[in-house]
Amino acid sequence: MKGLLFAFLAGAFITIQGVANTRISVDIGTWPAAALTQFVGFVAAFVIWTMIRDGNRSQLAQVSPLYLSGGALAAIIIFANVTAIQKVGVTLSMAVVLIAQLLMTFLIDSFGWFGVKQKRMRLPQFIGIGLMIAGVVILKL
Repeated sequence: MKGLLFAFLAGAFITIQGVANTRISVDIGTWPAAALTQFVGFVAAFVIWTMIRDGNRSQLAQVSPLYLSGGALAAIIIFANVTAIQKVGVTLSMAVVLIAQLLMTFLIDSFGWFGVKQKRMRLPQFIGIGLMIAGVVILKL
């Protein structure tokens, strides 16, 4: 249950962050908004990390450079999200983001990328993603 609550909160905050970043980008531009929000996020995460002392700093050097690139991906995510919201609105943007996330997770699960245990996707999963795509088409109309 706790995992579902955190997943719900993540989805809600991703949407709020996208809207806030879009508003900031109107004033200062999209890339500066991405840089600013990434920096504020870094500071917030660092402060929380020092307070709760989660993890082991000595193991940081063992993290694969591929996984360290996740922060750079966040800048692209912010830029793409802001641009999408500006062009097609919040609801349609978030619906397409969800579909893209599900499609990517299907690939990750199917091929076992990033050390994830490989899973076989079945017909119900494909029907579910098809229904979501149909929902986006309906939203667009």
